[in-house]
Amino acid sequence: MPAAFLRILTIVLGVLCALGPVVAVAAPQPVTEGWEYRWGDLPFSAEGVPDWSVAQQPEQWHAIAFPSNPPGRDGRDQVWYRVTLPEGEWQNPVLYIFSVDLIVQVWLDGENIYQYGTFDKDGRGEFEGWPWHEIALPEGYENKTLYFRVFSDYTDIGLWGEVSIVDHSELVLYILGNSLEALLVAGFSLLVALLALIFSLLQGGRRTFSSIALFALASSVMLVAESQASLLILPHALLWDYLAAGSYYLLPVALGLMLDQWLEDRRPRAIRLIWKLHLGYLVGALGLALTGVVDLSSTFPPFDALLLISLSVMGLLIVPRFRSLSGEQKVLVVACGVFGALLVADMAVAHGFLPWGQVPVSLGLLVFALAVVIISLRHYAITQQALQELTVTLEQQVAERTEKTESLLLREQARGILLSFENEKSQIFADVIAELQACVNLSQAFQLLVEAMPRLCSPLKGMIYRQTLSGSYERLVYWGYGDGHPELAPVVANLNNLPDPIRQIVGSMEDAEAANKGWHGLVCFPINIEFASHGTGLEGLLLLDGDSISNSGYTEYGAARLMSSINLVAERIGVTLSGISLREDLQRFSYEDALTGLKNRRYFDQLFEHEAAVALRKGSPLSLLLLDIDHFKRFNDTHGHEAGDLALQAFASLLKTRFRGSDIVCRYGGEEFVVILPGSDIAGARERAEELREAARKEPVVFEGNSLGPLTISIGVANWPDSTGEPGQLLKLADEMLYRAKRGGRDTVEVFSES
Repeated sequence: MPAAFLRILTIVLGVLCALGPVVAVAAPQPVTEGWEYRWGDLPFSAEGVPDWSVAQQPEQWHAIAFPSNPPGRDGRDQVWYRVTLPEGEWQNPVLYIFSVDLIVQVWLDGENIYQYGTFDKDGRGEFEGWPWHEIALPEGYENKTLYFRVFSDYTDIGLWGEVSIVDHSELVLYILGNSLEALLVAGFSLLVALLALIFSLLQGGRRTFSSIALFALASSVMLVAESQASLLILPHALLWDYLAAGSYYLLPVALGLMLDQWLEDRRPRAIRLIWKLHLGYLVGALGLALTGVVDLSSTFPPFDALLLISLSVMGLLIVPRFRSLSGEQKVLVVACGVFGALLVADMAVAHGFLPWGQVPVSLGLLVFALAVVIISLRHYAITQQALQELTVTLEQQVAERTEKTESLLLREQARGILLSFENEKSQIFADVIAELQACVNLSQAFQLLVEAMPRLCSPLKGMIYRQTLSGSYERLVYWGYGDGHPELAPVVANLNNLPDPIRQIVGSMEDAEAANKGWHGLVCFPINIEFASHGTGLEGLLLLDGDSISNSGYTEYGAARLMSSINLVAERIGVTLSGISLREDLQRFSYEDALTGLKNRRYFDQLFEHEAAVALRKGSPLSLLLLDIDHFKRFNDTHGHEAGDLALQAFASLLKTRFRGSDIVCRYGGEEFVVILPGSDIAGARERAEELREAARKEPVVFEGNSLGPLTISIGVANWPDSTGEPGQLLKLADEMLYRAKRGGRDTVEVFSES
């Protein structure tokens, strides 16, 4: 593999050297002479046309070698440039500009022939990216004056880089030729990043290779984003500038992480501070730019200054320790140094410290990528040697694992038989549950179990017992014993004569072996049912013969899993029977008051006893409200019984809207109502009562289109455990509080408290 990779590397380098002439085009015609500038903007008419009379005044224009950064800026951000276009022989001429800081309008013969960016009424605008520009030149452009209106609040103002006339048909090839080297190096660097990431994973997530991958990835993205060919891929200049900024700002983070890890035994705190500072700048600068607080262009100059300082500090820190680094680390440090030097040179060109020229930043990245490839090939050779040694060890382990595999194969065959058996029984069980859910009472449900359990548990021998009213357990059915009978009596007086129920589901081979030793005699599976009146009770028992389990032909683990499945079956049957029991109880409790639609007193009496038992068992609070409509007899005598019935219905409707679904509202009798509040403490009950009293005062009774005025109510409140230690006493205490409220003037709430 190393030889093959070297051949690929040789081909890549050959392509870099040979593809330049392939994309060669006719030489462009530079526009380098006759440039002039004037500071400030020209006056514009209401139609948006410059006042050319001002523009023609020669004393306002000054010669300049290149239309960028004229002298005497003094904070000004508007400038005009002009040049007389040279003659040339072109079929479809365009003016090619490498870049502009920041937005521009181009005028020829008094017409705006090109614009990038949006100018406001004051001649200013926002940064919209640094694309290259193609300005179509009309026929007869030769020897005419071309005007450029430029706005920039950046460090540079004006045109930047190359300004040339080229044929439109050859411009794309020209741009590709200029960008080809960067694109190829970026692609190669991306492969290097992937290679470094793979080595990081193969070597247990070594952070050094992760940092190298991050550095190579950021560099390749930066090269692509900064190349002019990027706009041929996706014509969105600002997006590419954001990618370029993000990857550019990420470079010192990756470099700092590498140095931080290489010097971990004597790690300078300054290195860690540098990469964290740059990471913070990356997040802050891009975040502020994306939210519109600052222009993206304004984040570059501070970063360039910070990068220059950081590279200097890193160099000062790494040079004294260079000898102590490993050979691989020395190679990478030198490669990073070359890349960093080219970045600094490119930075100097960007800020005008050096004359314009395309700095071969991609060459520095290529040097770094080649260094990573060489190191990776060395690591590959080491890995291959380790793999050969590992092969010998693996061959020694094959014989042992083959034996284990054969054992596992036998076990899997048994498991397949068991799964087939479980699938068959699961279908039967699903049918049984569906039939149980259709039963209307427990007697019908147990009769169904008598018919279904032999079919469900076959071929295992077993029986079912059910608790009687006297508390004993009576056998309902048995199966699998042929002409014989079970040794256990048909009626068992108590649970002392029965085996302990299975309570643990087997989950491992060790559990299976331990459980299998205890499967002798009868194995008991409880069928627990929850009743509304007295909670959960052991209503039924499923008993299976332990010897038939051990002799079922399954492995110990298979038999244990079978017992676990039967245990789950018993639990599911218990849950289903609990639902039937609760439906029975609810059937008995579902009594309604015909006039109000609320539950009646009989329903309250039965359900209150249940809620009191539940509260006592769970330790959750229980509150009771007893309500009475004030002066209802006088209301009836005054307005008639029909109006009184309507008032009761209106008040019942109010009650339905004021309480939760878990609260129970009943008509206790006449004009008295009662509300059970499960889980509500005394403070919550008082608040609910006061809200209800206020709501009643605001609801007038309307009878036959006439308002009879609102009704007032008196409420007595009691709570367990705040009012009494016995939940069953709540009704009596609430009644006493209601009497106190009546005696105290009505339209009030009285709460019973032991204190």
